[in-house]
Amino acid sequence: MIRRNLIGTVLLVCLLAFLSACGSRQRVVLPADFKGPKELSRLYGVRLTPNDNIYLYNEGAKWLGVPYRSGGLTRRGVDCSGFVMNVFREVYGKSLARSSADMLKRNCRKVGRAKLKEGDLVFFRTGRGKRKVPNHVGIYLKNGKFIHASTSRGVIVSSLSEPYYVRTWLTGGRVK
Repeated sequence: MIRRNLIGTVLLVCLLAFLSACGSRQRVVLPADFKGPKELSRLYGVRLTPNDNIYLYNEGAKWLGVPYRSGGLTRRGVDCSGFVMNVFREVYGKSLARSSADMLKRNCRKVGRAKLKEGDLVFFRTGRGKRKVPNHVGIYLKNGKFIHASTSRGVIVSSLSEPYYVRTWLTGGRVK
């Protein structure tokens, strides 16, 4: 009889501990400007799934339309590497080099276009200079789309299949 009461008491204590532990979990509070998957899907022109990094898409959305400014690092004006650097710090907690060439050289291992994954960097050679050294960078999203700071239109989403980006493509980079 005492043994049954002891087992019952132990089970009751375990059940209460379990229930109180579940109720004491901290809730994640999302920022007021956090957008849901439907709104982000519409904004980016891609269908987001639970496997996608919603934080990457949300952070990118905060920058859409920000004008291009050479050397810029803020939402008042940003260049391509400054944009990538800021997004990576916010989303992944990683510090990247300040220039696209240094990002590729110091922070990435090269990956081909066919092996790109969400969050990989995409590098282009858009002007004169050393042939294999990038001077433009963006962040790969999915379905051939990437987000970047364009000199003419500011932060936008573009497609890797656009003739300009096909012609100027250099490599993809997976951040180490």
